[in-house]
Amino acid sequence: MSGFIPYGRQNISEEDIQAVVEVLRSDFVTQGPAIERFEKAVADYCGSRYAVAVSNATAGLHMACMALGLACGEVLWTAPNTFVASANCGRYCGAQVDFIDIDPQTYLLDVSQLAQKLAEVKASGGMLPKIVIPVQFAGQCVEMDQLAKLAKAYGFAIIEDAAHGIGGQYQGKPIGGCDYSEMTVFSFHPVKIITTGEGGLITTNREDLYQTLLRLRSHGITRDAQFMKNPPEGPWYYEQIELGYNYRMTDMQAALGHSQMKRLDEFVAKRHQLAQRYDEQLADLPVICPKQHPDSYSALHLYPIQVDAKQTSKTRKQVFEALRARNIGVNVHYMPVYLQPYYRDLGFKAGHCPQAEHYYNQAITLPLYYDLTFEQQDQVVQALREALA
Repeated sequence: MSGFIPYGRQNISEEDIQAVVEVLRSDFVTQGPAIERFEKAVADYCGSRYAVAVSNATAGLHMACMALGLACGEVLWTAPNTFVASANCGRYCGAQVDFIDIDPQTYLLDVSQLAQKLAEVKASGGMLPKIVIPVQFAGQCVEMDQLAKLAKAYGFAIIEDAAHGIGGQYQGKPIGGCDYSEMTVFSFHPVKIITTGEGGLITTNREDLYQTLLRLRSHGITRDAQFMKNPPEGPWYYEQIELGYNYRMTDMQAALGHSQMKRLDEFVAKRHQLAQRYDEQLADLPVICPKQHPDSYSALHLYPIQVDAKQTSKTRKQVFEALRARNIGVNVHYMPVYLQPYYRDLGFKAGHCPQAEHYYNQAITLPLYYDLTFEQQDQVVQALREALA
């Protein structure tokens, strides 16, 4: 489509291309040295002890739940304002899933709502969650210090869904350091901050989880004698310890990711520059711009606005369609997960998380990516201005 401005896209440099070409000319294209280089680069950046590269973030979330032993009859809670994978990972393990409403300012899981629900469930003798997954929506971090206090009080584990979050910070430290969580999961889909094509990665500071994750990404298999049930029969010998999956990343993907990591801070800085321009240019329009928590330095994966129904008669759909007609590739992130037919069939209904539904009904994601020029951004703003007129 001529002149089309997408909501997000990757930036691939010649250096990135050469990094992949080098792998293609090497002895390894699947599980080789590029994997470990990429894992080390991300762990060093985030400040975590360990990192495990995987085929995608959904695989990472599934593995993280498995590593913590989530099972049938147990419960996982997450935010509704997210991609379905944040909840599906619990269902893959046979667990029940529930949702905590969002903060209307940040669009993140509302920790005060979580505290209230935990107290109510405990008082009624209901089943408390084994795992809570806060979603770092749009690249901004949940109030993790407060969440960690609740985890200690109520005995649940925390997996950070930071699919949007690499390059962001919380209280001055990089997201992914796992200071307040058992594990953090990143995504490297092409619209994310950096890309490996498809791909994901899990960080953790716990060696037991790290060793389990290594096995789970490769069929539950180990070649390390210390984890085997029987003495090795020879150098060819391996054992399947548990039921794992083929959730491996390739060396080609890891080489691309390792190269992209060199520009991560540059990518995020450009996004902040563009977001500030949006903030300034949209200030007089009947839209609600995203708010940033003072403890968080967002990776700014997304720039979601809301069409303010109190200030304009135009609906979100009207504005969305007008922008698409002008070749502006806006999107919507996200319909509350529990409103999807699969979750409705489990008994969820509209009204479960009112703030998430209110946000969804007005939300439009504007284009935001490294290669977006100021001229293109001005086109987006002008098209939005005309759509709202």
